[in-house]
Amino acid sequence: MKQQSFIYGTFVLLAASLLNRIIGFTYQIFLIRLIRPEGIGLLNMIYPIYVMILVMASAGVPVAISKLVAEEVARHNWRGANRIFNICFTFLIVSSSVFTLLCLLCAPYLLKHVFPNPKVFNIFLSLLPGIIIVSLCSAFRGYYQGLQQMKPTAVTQVLEQLVRVVAGLTLATLLLPRGIEYAAAGASTGVIIGEIAGLAAIVTIHLQKRPHFPAGLPSATDEPLLRSLGRIFNLAVPVTLTRFVATSLLSIDAVLIPLRLQASGLQLVEATSVFGQFVGIAESLLFVPGIITISMATALIPAVSDAVALQNIPLVRSRCEEAIRITLLAGLPSAVILMFLAEELCGLIFGYPEAGASLRILALGGPFLYLQQTSTGILQGLGEAFRPFRNLVFASFIKITGIYYLTGLNHLGIKGTAAALVAGYFVMAVLNLYDIRRLTRLKPDWHNNLMKPLIATIGMGPAILLSKNSLYGYTGSEAAATAGALFAGISFYLLLLFLTGGIKIYDLLRLRAAFNSKIDA
Repeated sequence: MKQQSFIYGTFVLLAASLLNRIIGFTYQIFLIRLIRPEGIGLLNMIYPIYVMILVMASAGVPVAISKLVAEEVARHNWRGANRIFNICFTFLIVSSSVFTLLCLLCAPYLLKHVFPNPKVFNIFLSLLPGIIIVSLCSAFRGYYQGLQQMKPTAVTQVLEQLVRVVAGLTLATLLLPRGIEYAAAGASTGVIIGEIAGLAAIVTIHLQKRPHFPAGLPSATDEPLLRSLGRIFNLAVPVTLTRFVATSLLSIDAVLIPLRLQASGLQLVEATSVFGQFVGIAESLLFVPGIITISMATALIPAVSDAVALQNIPLVRSRCEEAIRITLLAGLPSAVILMFLAEELCGLIFGYPEAGASLRILALGGPFLYLQQTSTGILQGLGEAFRPFRNLVFASFIKITGIYYLTGLNHLGIKGTAAALVAGYFVMAVLNLYDIRRLTRLKPDWHNNLMKPLIATIGMGPAILLSKNSLYGYTGSEAAATAGALFAGISFYLLLLFLTGGIKIYDLLRLRAAFNSKIDA
């Protein structure tokens, strides 16, 4: 059975992530207009807790499936790959059921002591079925990612998003006459219906196109169960800790930032509004280019694991360097676009151009954020999932300290928050890259991987400004000027990349070959 190439798998997930991002943006616009900020606030009061419960219920097992299945397939141990999946799937059934039951039993306590607004109760209950559904769906996705087949993940994610949007908006509209809290519960129920559709789709794919591995090959599939569990949780536990800490830190940010904004002189209503613009607009735009690096990080885990299992260190280094190069090629120009068109993008897309002030600062940390995501995938693929967890804790300490002191300054406010986040992104990216270098002895070609994209990026800045000012003077339309500036900036960036040798014809031929290759889906 043929496997998808790393580049092909990245672009499959990239296409699905891009489509999901577009659908999600559209959904967010309609939902805000339908249930208004109060409804969005009720949803956001619950959703981080829901995600945290999902993290604990899945216990990092889907990542372990992806890595260990890739290792077994690389050794041609086909039965061993299926055995790992079956063990993990059984564990997820039990753990997700236990956490669902615990949440049902603890719901009254949470409502009294954690959720001060009683309107969130129905929203919380409507999300609980998703604990089991998402956990089981993630097991199948991890399995196919381990086989380096990214299409099942991509297809089911898109279907899940489409069903979520249609069901969420429909239920929210039908329940709106009963009150905002019921409309918000309808939207959250749409999330669950989308997840059910995703699970049904990937189970159907698995039943119809279940991989049939060659028989008769020697395999070490009879290792003791405890040893298999040890291999699984040796990777899963650090991943769980990392994700649990990450979701917990988001909760700390959500509490600390508004408090420090008030300390800077803003009233409660003003602080809440500024915080909402920062999280909902500035950070949302900053994360858009992350669809490339998150997709690549997902594909990197089995790709690097495969090379490690074969003890092919040159291939490990090659894939690491390729990932860093793609990250910089996409991340550097994205940062310039967000920096030079901050107010225009925030105003045209969301209607709040004032959010551009914090976005411009966040853009400075964009390349480090994207490198952080890619390097985390590399370290997980190397079986060193604890290292990004350790780095995250240290970087978060820097970030939270910065938020506390900088946000409270009345001449900085939310700009201080943005600066603190940039510092956190920088620290974690540097620590991750340092760990990768120590583990693989990787010495990237910084002249080609960094300097050439950086030169092209610096050159695109004036192109954006000149075209924006010229087009606005000619058309009087901010939308036309912004779109024209985007096109001019990206075109000039690509032109400079070709002239400096940052992109070669060989790269385009490789990309074409990746897409034209026949894949056994």
